[in-house]
Amino acid sequence: MFDTQTVALLGILIIILTVVIQSLIAAISKAAEPGAIPGKIDISLTHSSFVFRANRTFANSLENIAVMLGASFLAIFVGVDAFWTGLIIWIMAVSRIIHMVLYYSISTEKNPSPRSYFYLISLIANILLIILCGISIA
Repeated sequence: MFDTQTVALLGILIIILTVVIQSLIAAISKAAEPGAIPGKIDISLTHSSFVFRANRTFANSLENIAVMLGASFLAIFVGVDAFWTGLIIWIMAVSRIIHMVLYYSISTEKNPSPRSYFYLISLIANILLIILCGISIA
Protein backbone atom coordinates (compact mmCIF):
# COMPACT_ATOMS: atom_id res chain seq x y z
CA MET A 1 0.00 0.00 0.00
CA PHE A 2 2.75 2.47 1.01
CA ASP A 3 6.36 2.30 -0.05
CA THR A 4 8.86 2.45 2.79
CA GLN A 5 9.85 6.06 2.06
CA THR A 6 6.21 7.13 2.36
CA VAL A 7 6.01 5.40 5.74
CA ALA A 8 8.94 7.53 6.96
CA LEU A 9 7.36 10.72 5.62
CA LEU A 10 4.02 9.89 7.26
CA GLY A 11 5.87 9.41 10.56
CA ILE A 12 7.43 12.86 10.16
CA LEU A 13 3.98 14.28 9.46
CA ILE A 14 2.66 12.69 12.67
CA ILE A 15 5.54 14.18 14.68
CA ILE A 16 4.80 17.65 13.28
CA LEU A 17 1.04 17.29 13.85
CA THR A 18 1.69 16.14 17.42
CA VAL A 19 3.63 19.34 18.15
CA VAL A 20 0.89 21.48 16.56
CA ILE A 21 -1.75 19.75 18.70
CA GLN A 22 0.39 20.24 21.81
CA SER A 23 0.72 23.94 20.96
CA LEU A 24 -3.04 24.31 20.66
CA ILE A 25 -3.72 22.42 23.90
CA ALA A 26 -1.13 24.51 25.77
CA ALA A 27 -2.50 27.79 24.39
CA ILE A 28 -6.14 26.95 24.98
CA SER A 29 -5.61 25.61 28.51
CA LYS A 30 -3.57 28.67 29.46
CA ALA A 31 -6.00 31.15 27.89
CA ALA A 32 -8.87 29.58 29.85
CA GLU A 33 -7.19 30.45 33.16
CA PRO A 34 -8.55 33.48 35.03
CA GLY A 35 -6.31 36.52 34.52
CA ALA A 36 -4.23 34.81 31.83
CA ILE A 37 -1.52 37.01 30.35
CA PRO A 38 -0.41 36.10 26.81
CA GLY A 39 3.09 34.62 26.74
CA LYS A 40 3.44 34.38 30.53
CA ILE A 41 3.04 31.25 32.64
CA ASP A 42 2.49 31.62 36.37
CA ILE A 43 5.84 30.55 37.91
CA SER A 44 4.07 29.12 40.95
CA LEU A 45 2.43 26.38 38.87
CA THR A 46 3.61 22.80 39.40
CA HIS A 47 2.82 19.39 37.93
CA SER A 48 -0.54 19.49 39.73
CA SER A 49 -1.65 22.09 37.17
CA PHE A 50 -2.76 20.90 33.73
CA VAL A 51 -1.69 24.28 32.34
CA PHE A 52 1.85 23.61 33.58
CA ARG A 53 1.87 20.05 32.20
CA ALA A 54 0.45 21.13 28.82
CA ASN A 55 3.05 23.87 28.48
CA ARG A 56 5.91 21.59 29.59
CA THR A 57 4.79 18.91 27.13
CA PHE A 58 4.84 21.44 24.30
CA ALA A 59 8.17 22.93 25.44
CA ASN A 60 9.71 19.46 25.69
CA SER A 61 8.65 18.70 22.13
CA LEU A 62 10.09 22.01 20.93
CA GLU A 63 13.36 21.11 22.67
CA ASN A 64 13.50 17.84 20.73
CA ILE A 65 11.90 18.49 17.37
CA ALA A 66 14.85 20.14 15.64
CA VAL A 67 17.08 17.13 16.22
CA MET A 68 14.23 14.71 15.43
CA LEU A 69 13.41 16.36 12.13
CA GLY A 70 17.05 16.97 11.28
CA ALA A 71 17.95 13.33 11.82
CA SER A 72 14.85 12.16 9.96
CA PHE A 73 15.45 14.26 6.86
CA LEU A 74 19.19 13.61 6.92
CA ALA A 75 18.47 9.86 6.99
CA ILE A 76 16.25 10.22 3.94
CA PHE A 77 18.74 12.44 2.09
CA VAL A 78 21.82 10.27 2.74
CA GLY A 79 20.02 7.05 1.89
CA VAL A 80 19.70 5.24 5.20
CA ASP A 81 17.70 2.07 4.56
CA ALA A 82 14.10 3.22 4.14
CA PHE A 83 12.68 0.40 6.30
CA TRP A 84 14.87 1.31 9.29
CA THR A 85 14.36 5.04 8.76
CA GLY A 86 10.58 4.61 8.74
CA LEU A 87 10.58 2.24 11.72
CA ILE A 88 12.75 4.53 13.85
CA ILE A 89 10.73 7.62 12.91
CA TRP A 90 7.52 5.83 13.88
CA ILE A 91 9.07 4.74 17.18
CA MET A 92 9.88 8.40 17.82
CA ALA A 93 6.39 9.52 16.79
CA VAL A 94 4.54 6.97 18.91
CA SER A 95 6.78 7.44 21.93
CA ARG A 96 6.24 11.23 21.77
CA ILE A 97 2.46 10.72 21.64
CA ILE A 98 2.55 8.35 24.62
CA HIS A 99 4.82 10.82 26.45
CA MET A 100 2.25 13.55 25.76
CA VAL A 101 -0.72 11.49 26.95
CA LEU A 102 1.09 10.43 30.13
CA TYR A 103 2.24 13.99 30.86
CA TYR A 104 -1.34 15.27 30.44
CA SER A 105 -2.85 12.56 32.60
CA ILE A 106 -0.34 11.94 35.41
CA SER A 107 0.36 14.70 37.86
CA THR A 108 3.63 13.74 39.54
CA GLU A 109 6.86 15.35 40.62
CA LYS A 110 8.41 11.86 40.82
CA ASN A 111 11.48 11.21 38.69
CA PRO A 112 11.53 9.08 36.72
CA SER A 113 7.84 9.25 36.01
CA PRO A 114 6.14 6.94 33.51
CA ARG A 115 6.49 9.62 30.82
CA SER A 116 10.28 9.60 31.30
CA TYR A 117 10.53 6.12 29.81
CA PHE A 118 8.86 7.25 26.59
CA TYR A 119 11.09 10.31 26.44
CA LEU A 120 14.03 7.90 26.71
CA ILE A 121 12.66 5.62 23.98
CA SER A 122 12.33 8.64 21.69
CA LEU A 123 15.84 9.80 22.54
CA ILE A 124 17.35 6.36 21.88
CA ALA A 125 15.50 6.14 18.55
CA ASN A 126 16.85 9.54 17.61
CA ILE A 127 20.41 8.55 18.54
CA LEU A 128 20.08 5.34 16.50
CA LEU A 129 18.94 7.31 13.48
CA ILE A 130 21.86 9.71 13.85
CA ILE A 131 24.27 6.76 14.08
CA LEU A 132 22.74 5.24 10.92
CA CYS A 133 23.16 8.61 9.18
CA GLY A 134 26.82 8.67 10.19
CA ILE A 135 27.35 5.14 8.91
CA SER A 136 25.65 5.99 5.61
CA ILE A 137 27.72 9.13 5.14
CA ALA A 138 31.03 7.41 5.94
